[in-house]
Amino acid sequence: QVQLVESGGGSVQAGGSLRLSCAVSGYTLSSACMGWFRQAPGKEREGVAAIYTGFGRQYYADSVKGRFTISQDNAKKTVYLQMNSLKPEDTAMYYCAADVYGYCGTWSREAEYNYWGQGTQVTVSS
Repeated sequence: QVQLVESGGGSVQAGGSLRLSCAVSGYTLSSACMGWFRQAPGKEREGVAAIYTGFGRQYYADSVKGRFTISQDNAKKTVYLQMNSLKPEDTAMYYCAADVYGYCGTWSREAEYNYWGQGTQVTVSS
């Protein structure tokens, strides 16, 4: 059974940085689409970034390009989301998701993923 555990959320001021981690168990990360989503109060969950772990190809939402970086550490079975230049509108619950054996063909769609973490809260104050 694949399990995902997020960590690294917190409260920061605008312009600050956070690094989220997603620890994966039950799978080797050899070939999967790993995504980060977020959901702000009253809004739908949206895809933020994804990485195809087979080649390391990355995908980003326009709203975070140039500020966020997704990466993987296969030895630690962990996927990271480095978030820089944070804005108040980045405030949300952030979720890690896995599409085991997936290729990130539709990475921003929730339906692509079959495993989800519990989420970690990110709050950015102005």
